[in-house]
Amino acid sequence: MDRFELRRFDYSLTEDHTALQNAYRQFFKAHCPIETVRAAEPSGFDKNLWERLCAMGATTMAVPESCGGDGATLVDLTLVAEEIGRSLAPVPWIDHVCAARLLACLGAVEADVVSGKQLAALDVQVDSGTGARLIPSGSIADQIVVRDRDSVIGLTFATRPAKVDNIGRLPMAWVDPAAADTRTVLADGPDGAKHYRRALDEWRLLTAAALVGLVEETMTIAAEFAKTRYTLGVPISTLQAISHPLANIAITVQGGRNLTHRAAWFLDNEPDERAELAASAFVFMSEEAAKAATMAVHVQGGLGVSAEAAATAYLVRARGWPLAGGDPAASAKQIAHIVAAREAQV
Repeated sequence: MDRFELRRFDYSLTEDHTALQNAYRQFFKAHCPIETVRAAEPSGFDKNLWERLCAMGATTMAVPESCGGDGATLVDLTLVAEEIGRSLAPVPWIDHVCAARLLACLGAVEADVVSGKQLAALDVQVDSGTGARLIPSGSIADQIVVRDRDSVIGLTFATRPAKVDNIGRLPMAWVDPAAADTRTVLADGPDGAKHYRRALDEWRLLTAAALVGLVEETMTIAAEFAKTRYTLGVPISTLQAISHPLANIAITVQGGRNLTHRAAWFLDNEPDERAELAASAFVFMSEEAAKAATMAVHVQGGLGVSAEAAATAYLVRARGWPLAGGDPAASAKQIAHIVAAREAQV
């Protein structure tokens, strides 16, 4: 078995991977405390944090070198996404880089999008149909990429659509392609559809990675609380009703992390071999993140359910972020179709 083959089963990180993740962890720790997250909730976006993040090269890294980027791998991108989830960063990095990478594939990416000076957004619902659709970053995007039947369309608006309230605290908006000031056909036919499906897989993958980071931080919050609260003279962390669920969360974190790394590797290197992995990571973390965040709130009791508690901020996003892509069950159905089609060929 050569090294390339081994990588299909080995999800350990290299020193470069670890350094990359640590750099972004320290960045968000310094610039995105929970107070910053709370302050950005009305708009769903912190412009100052976004500009700092772009200055770190977080948008440039995601685009191929042929388009002026740094050509990062999807494994690299999952590490950044994980730190965004860990800090609940109010920036549309996942939406933007997935849209930018799609535009790059279609030969339509501009330098300002690569650098993050212009925000790009993507219609990420599996079955958005035609007409108006909810776009996760629709209220702040400078350009929006959507599907219209067999075409991939770029939209711009003189006046950005209004943000709608949502549980994920995202800068979400209803976007009607017919109301756009400019409509540009970026691709038609099967090739355009294939590139768009790839962008959707990348969005699911990076969202799953963000949920991994989110869940790990909820576990940390709950564990630290459990170590400082006593009952009958012992920390509540020693009680099975607390320690066992926390252990389950730790298993979820590691399992989700391994799955996202594996999905990233296959999507980069053998996209047709295990086409269901990105959606599988998304569905798994969509289900488990809500369970884990709910448990973290329960560990803290009355404090955990207060609006001021950090655990509550994590809970609403654990429930809301996956819904930005529509019902996760649609992704589960897609997994079933992919697996069934593969099994039928055996």
